[in-house]
This record gives sequence, structure tokens and C-alpha cells, in this order.
Amino acid sequence: MKRKLLLLGTVVVTVLAMLSSCSTPKDIAYFQDFNMGKSIMVQNPVEIKFKADDEIRISVSSGKPELDAQFSLKSGGSSGDEGSRYTIDTEGYIRFPMLGKIHVAGLNRQELQEVIRDEIMARGLIRDPIVTVDYSNLYVIILGDVGTGRVQIDRDKFTILDAIGSSGDLKITGQRTNVKVIRENYGKKTVYEVNLCSAEDLYASPVYYLQQNDVIYVEMNKKEKRNSTVMGNSTVQPSFWMGLATFIVSALSWFNK
Repeated sequence: MKRKLLLLGTVVVTVLAMLSSCSTPKDIAYFQDFNMGKSIMVQNPVEIKFKADDEIRISVSSGKPELDAQFSLKSGGSSGDEGSRYTIDTEGYIRFPMLGKIHVAGLNRQELQEVIRDEIMARGLIRDPIVTVDYSNLYVIILGDVGTGRVQIDRDKFTILDAIGSSGDLKITGQRTNVKVIRENYGKKTVYEVNLCSAEDLYASPVYYLQQNDVIYVEMNKKEKRNSTVMGNSTVQPSFWMGLATFIVSALSWFNK
């Protein structure tokens, strides 16, 4: 009887150790439903529209520095390649040299470029100016189990993959199936969930294209959550189950003496 119990205990310990060591992490790989040759529709691009408190750069070029200088906030020089910085006020305006107040909230980069260019030409200031508008301090915020911080928006079509890639990717312990994006529109915050493991879910998400001030939050996986408790992660360690099996075998052996 004792030999049978000892043999049974050995088998239990061996099986538990094999199960613990051979378990494969799930929900780690991106785009798990994206097979070779498969096509997936992408959400229509969401244009970034300027809002109050956004900071932008604007430069005007005509090929004549003495003319360009009148559209620059920099004293004694032309606006140059980098341009002058403007902060949109609470009512959505900037005050632009020679043109006065311009309402820019609700416009995208291309639209604002056209507005300024057309106004300069309409007033006969420059015949054919080149107007460039760039983002200055537009960003998204990344929190959680990922390289955290602010990620600057540097293009018109800025996606959640751009933001995550710029932050150094998710940690291996970050949950990829329920990445949250918090977006504010007209004083109302809305929370979206994105499954990075599913290409179809990702590309169809309304937050695939990000907007300024979006907040991305990556939750840690269950194992990391358990590690933060008093018992920690001991119940999923091979040593825990091996010790428990040894205890059970010893107890059964004692009772059957």
C-alpha cells in the first residue's frame, strides 16, 4: 500500500511540474487573426482638428526674406523653416501678424494653411505664398504596463500603433486584449477598448486613429496582479504544487500505517 501511495505521489508531482513548466502564455501575439493574404478594412481616418490650448507652428515663405519677416513673431528675422509658435485661445483664435485674429479651432492643418494663404493673397501682401502649419505640443498620454509618458503627435494620421511603438511597445506582462483609450469630446469622456490580438477589432476601432489628449491605458495581466497581493503568485508556482502533493502523499501514508 505504501509503495502504491509513494508511486502515486511521484506521478502527481511529475505531472504537475510538467504542466507548470509547459504552459504557454496566451494573448501575447498581435494580429492573431491576420493570416497571409487576408485583407481587412481599416477605419476611415479621423482628422486631427485644432482645439483650444493647442500649440501650433506657422511659417510663411515667399522666397523674399524681407516679406516673410512681417509674418513672423521673431523680431528682426523671417519665420524660417520652423515657423513661429501660436497657442489657440479659449475661444479658438490665434492672433497672426498682418492678418489679426483668425479662428482656427475645428480646422485641420491643410484647411488652416489654405485660410492663411488665401487671406494673404486677398490682401495683396504676397502673390503666391507657401504657408506651412505644423503641430507643436499635440500629444497623447500612455499609462500602465507600457513605456509611459507623453508621446508627441508628429503626423496627420496618428494611430494607436504609432503611439505604442513610439513608447517602446507593451511589456510582456501587459494585457493586449483590452487596451483602453479615454477620449474627451465637448467635455464628455468616453472609454473604448481595443483588442491588439485581433487585427479586425483593432482596424475597425473608432480609436485606431488617435486625437490629441487621448489617454491610452494598458492593464497588467492576472499574474502580475496576483504578485501584488499578500499571497503573491505562489499558488501558480511549480514548487507550491509539488510541496502540496508531497504533503498529501505523506499524510495518506501516515493515515494508512
